[in-house]
Amino acid sequence: MEYGDDDDVLDHEQDEGDQQAEESDSNEDIICVVEPTSVIEKDKAQPESYETDLEIEVDSEKLFTTGQEDLYLEACKLVGVIPVSYFIRNMEETHMNLNHHGLGPKGTKAIAIALVSNTTITRLELEDNWILEEGALALMQMLHENYYIQELNVSNNHLDSPGAKIITDFLLENTSALWSIQLSGNDFKDETAQMFCNALMSNYRIKVLDLSHNAFSEKGGEQLGHMLVLNEGLQTLDLSWNQLTLKGAVSLCNSLRVRCSPRWWCPVHLPVLYHHHHHHHHFLCSSQVNITLKTLDVSWNGFGNEGAQALGEALKVNSTLAYLDISSNHLNNEGAIKLGKGLELNETLRILKMSQNPVTVEGALSLVLSVKRNPKSRLEEIDISNVLVTEGFVKHLDGVFFVHPELDVIYGEVAGTISKQVISSAALKVIKTYVEKKKTSVFNFLKTIDHLGTTKMPVAEFRKALTMQTKVPLNRIQIRELIKKLDPYETGMIDYSVFQEPTSEKQPQ
Repeated sequence: MEYGDDDDVLDHEQDEGDQQAEESDSNEDIICVVEPTSVIEKDKAQPESYETDLEIEVDSEKLFTTGQEDLYLEACKLVGVIPVSYFIRNMEETHMNLNHHGLGPKGTKAIAIALVSNTTITRLELEDNWILEEGALALMQMLHENYYIQELNVSNNHLDSPGAKIITDFLLENTSALWSIQLSGNDFKDETAQMFCNALMSNYRIKVLDLSHNAFSEKGGEQLGHMLVLNEGLQTLDLSWNQLTLKGAVSLCNSLRVRCSPRWWCPVHLPVLYHHHHHHHHFLCSSQVNITLKTLDVSWNGFGNEGAQALGEALKVNSTLAYLDISSNHLNNEGAIKLGKGLELNETLRILKMSQNPVTVEGALSLVLSVKRNPKSRLEEIDISNVLVTEGFVKHLDGVFFVHPELDVIYGEVAGTISKQVISSAALKVIKTYVEKKKTSVFNFLKTIDHLGTTKMPVAEFRKALTMQTKVPLNRIQIRELIKKLDPYETGMIDYSVFQEPTSEKQPQ
């Protein structure tokens, strides 16, 4: 656990606080007194009492006169919880990580009250805190006032349908600075898909939506497909570990390729248009298709071969998707071949993750040959790491790399070779040996193969440059490991200025 120490501190504080409270009620130093019974009883009598606005709860005068910490301590007293020391210590940081802090709905409410006037925190993480519907409501009320928080993580918080309603009602308003929201593992079922559909059809601010590890099935997939057709902001959608299965998969994929007739009566959108007649641009849906989605993760969803076929069809016409993860979806060779049909025409996809599917070397071969047939393919990584391949496949790959030197295909072992590990020394070592012999530097060597003129290069360009240069013999595994070393967080960019030696500049080369 990332913040284990703080939790220990908290437990310790809690024990101490309880002890102190028992020992002396008059002690002024007790930060958070336990609520007087009358207040607690009143709370029980009115379960709806949390629906009042957060500001009313703390005297609005105090909101502007007290410091952040005092406001939080005041809120803790009001709600009846022990303050979280980690929160107090990090109020001035931009990233607040309160994952696994056992806050509960009340602790979340106290934090929400304090955040109303916070102007430094832009990323708030509250994963696994049992915040429930009440905590979600407090957070959404806070976001009505706080225009600084941009990223919110409320995964694994037992939000269920009532929590989904609170969050989607808030998203429907299309206010706030929020552009990323993580809602993984909240037991959202199909009935919530309609809520997300309504909210995100008109919300253009949310760029990143994580709905993984929920319970969306075919019906949910259909609703989310509708949403994608009309949404004009979403760039990253994570639906991994749901049960979209065939129908859901197909309708989701169709949303990536829908082409409508440029008439107001477009049949695909008819049911939607009646609800949204005030958005006049929905009537003019000439060649309507999702035009913003760049990253889609649908791993662990049971797409099967038909799902793969729908994806292949979508990839033929989609011109935005750059990252697609369809790992663990029961695709076999038939599915791989159908997906390949899309890769023959697609010009934007860069990363394709499809490991843990029962594809064999035949399916893998047809897939990579599809890419070879497409001179405009931008693919730079295909992950089929569970597929056992043959030496013939590896030879074919060389032909693919000749056409697309920027591509890397990650496959399993080569069958028939008694796992003779090719022990090759690290690429950096090989380059260093070469540059020492030539009395130059690693930096200068990389500069000679870089036609972009800056020290920053996209990974695909870097791979292409290293593959095509002839001065230093490097194989694909060496190149892959060098890239991993220079871009450990998979940002897609490499900055080789790390090799720039300030001293070597002055010495005459």
